[in-house]
Amino acid sequence: MIRKALLLTVAFAALSSFAHAEPTAADHAKVKAALAKSPVFDGHNDLPWALLGGYDSDPDKAGIDGDTRGKLHTDMDRLKQGGVGAQFWSVYIPADLKGPAATQAVWKQIDTARRIIERRPDRLEFARTADDVVRIEKAGKLASLFGIEGGNAIDGQLSMLREFREAGVAYMTLTHSKSLPWADSGTDAPISDGLSPFGEEVVKEMNRVGMLVDLSHVSPATMKDALRVTRSPVIFSHSSAFGVTPHARNVPDDVLKLVAANKGVVMITFVPGFVSEPIRQWGADKAAVEAKLKALNLADAAAVKAGVDAWVAANPEPKASSKEVADHVEHVRKVCGVDCVGLGGDFDGIESTPTDLTGVETYPVLLAELSSRGWSEADLRKLTGENILRVMRANEAVVKSLTGEKPRLLSDAVK
Repeated sequence: MIRKALLLTVAFAALSSFAHAEPTAADHAKVKAALAKSPVFDGHNDLPWALLGGYDSDPDKAGIDGDTRGKLHTDMDRLKQGGVGAQFWSVYIPADLKGPAATQAVWKQIDTARRIIERRPDRLEFARTADDVVRIEKAGKLASLFGIEGGNAIDGQLSMLREFREAGVAYMTLTHSKSLPWADSGTDAPISDGLSPFGEEVVKEMNRVGMLVDLSHVSPATMKDALRVTRSPVIFSHSSAFGVTPHARNVPDDVLKLVAANKGVVMITFVPGFVSEPIRQWGADKAAVEAKLKALNLADAAAVKAGVDAWVAANPEPKASSKEVADHVEHVRKVCGVDCVGLGGDFDGIESTPTDLTGVETYPVLLAELSSRGWSEADLRKLTGENILRVMRANEAVVKSLTGEKPRLLSDAVK
């Protein structure tokens, strides 16, 4: 009996070792072949916002034609090294901005994104449709699209939503970190218990004009309401799996099952606190320490900072790697299917990264990890780009089916 138990233990250890074996040359070759046929189509990159901080929104001042390591996660050469063929550039605005100020800020971000694209026509090209993306990728260039992060951008006006779509915005994240009067965020107190009636009209109008509904950042109730209302597949442009790391920014399993029925796509993000449970708990502990110090040191910001810095020095942040990210990819595949998973790194929108996913050149590291776990070349191609292209084509088909439907002309703005 003891001998049998020992043999079972050894066998289990061998299986565990095999499951987490390091990628081989064959894995890297498989990744190279997959990327040649289906380049990475990433769901969320905050380079336009990063350029605002310290670079006056000037890509030349940031030097993105050179090596920006140590400053940014993104530059032209590293995008190519990473096998990136298409990118949703986030035109992000802070959740605190409201009214016309929010709308104006988005237009400025769109201008920045356009200047990133237009300055290098030999390397980047604007895309509006799935066919555009494929054509641009085949020409060896980076297909570039815009995604608004935060429904506060439309200032409660469906007309503004239409204007943004006309300007080329491909998706809108319904909320950012704070709830809106018409849609609840996953990281703020609820207002409407999901979508309000106006919020449902926003989703319907997005379907009509062909703007993808992005459910990253929103509450589970908002996710479910949007999935009930939408006629197009949804996306999560940069989220991970709640079943692996129970962070409010991640997607619960019951919602993943609804996404499978909707034929949408969850684009796994690399944010350390979203993909690693130890890091999530460390962040919660740090927040608690900071809150206590603020209560004890009213109006003394220096004392609070010194206290937090001392706590961090004594309690270093844990690290995450591509293995934890791969766990999320695999969980979404297990619950939702290989047809509903994609990639949304959130590069240049995060303060730290997994240890081996430090910039846009590192996507092949994650893909090789998945290959070592048994992912086929066909599976990898779906993850890198085919799934999001399928969603875009389905969305375009819905727009055609709604030809003739009149624009919604709700006059009562929700601010």
